[in-house]
Amino acid sequence: MTSTPGRGLLHLAAAVDQTGADSADSYVELARLAESGGLDFVTLDDGPSPPGPDALRVLARAAPATRRIGLVATVAAGPAEPWLVPAGVAGLERESRGRAGWRVREPARAAVLPAPAPPPAEEAPSSRDPVRVVDATDPPDRAAAARYADVALVRVAGSAQAGVVRTELRSLAAGFGRNPDALRVLAGLVVDLGDGERGSEQGWGAPLLAPVRGLGRGGRRSAARGPLFRGGPVDLAELIAAWHEDGTADGFHLTPVDPRRDLERVVNGTVALLQHRGRFRTFYPGGTLREHLGLSRTGARLRAGGG
Repeated sequence: MTSTPGRGLLHLAAAVDQTGADSADSYVELARLAESGGLDFVTLDDGPSPPGPDALRVLARAAPATRRIGLVATVAAGPAEPWLVPAGVAGLERESRGRAGWRVREPARAAVLPAPAPPPAEEAPSSRDPVRVVDATDPPDRAAAARYADVALVRVAGSAQAGVVRTELRSLAAGFGRNPDALRVLAGLVVDLGDGERGSEQGWGAPLLAPVRGLGRGGRRSAARGPLFRGGPVDLAELIAAWHEDGTADGFHLTPVDPRRDLERVVNGTVALLQHRGRFRTFYPGGTLREHLGLSRTGARLRAGGG
């Protein structure tokens, strides 16, 4: 696998959230599907229980059923017992042997996760340091993302805007004393791959992206926010390659409108095409999420205490 000249390696992730899922098995199945395509990680949002999933518990079920893919839980750190979430994430990190991540629901709390203890000798040296993922779409949240995150997610409707935000985040990271290359910036897209390819239409790129505030048809994901991509797997591969070549994003976090249909088309269509063109890896470079992302243990990230 080679990177695009002048750019880092392409990174891809996907949400596996579903409506109406009645067991952890359906989430595990999607995680295994994403792993078959070599995606860096999957995300799962914590929901009110019932009916929503307990993200940490579900991903703990996925850990022994997968071998390489990162498992990132979106969980809020409650003000009453803020240590509960970091403890849960640390447990997932142990169970997955270095593949866990925490998508921080409130960016201001990104510093909550404590510094990791040195791993035992039998563990991978890059384990025991869960990856922090922060949504940096809103400008007030970008400082926290730049200071504490390993991965920043941005939901923007165009390549130029993505590039502006990525440049801002890297500049802020440098201002906090971090190496900007220790921060991965992924563009967030809601993807609907049910309408077929549109690449033959003139100006196909522009109409495929549009703002979306609510989705929900049958088993499809509801209340998704961010730009909507509607087209086919080839169209999506072209967009991903173009944005990455422009240096406007280090990769993409994809939220399928219909998780089962769209993730399968992402893996067997979009990813397969990117791999065929040498744009995306065909194997995992290591066993931990940090290794997939090309990040060192703790990187140059500042901790809550400034260390």
